[in-house]
Amino acid sequence: MANPIKETPVLYGEDARRFAARIANPKMISKEKMEEMERDYESFLQALERGRARKAAKKREPSTLTIPFVSTSYY
Repeated sequence: MANPIKETPVLYGEDARRFAARIANPKMISKEKMEEMERDYESFLQALERGRARKAAKKREPSTLTIPFVSTSYY
């Protein structure tokens, strides 16, 4: 069973001022970094699709159950 979601904490004082300043002035990401992030994202999506395709292929395969012969007689 999932854990309940906790309330979002409220910031006061210096923490609140720092948070507001960081939200108002986000760091800029270089074009190269953005391109790298996009390549990584595309790579992730391809891996996810391969995983889904393998899972779907396994569902389509007929399952074979082999039970090894175990002798119950003793010498």
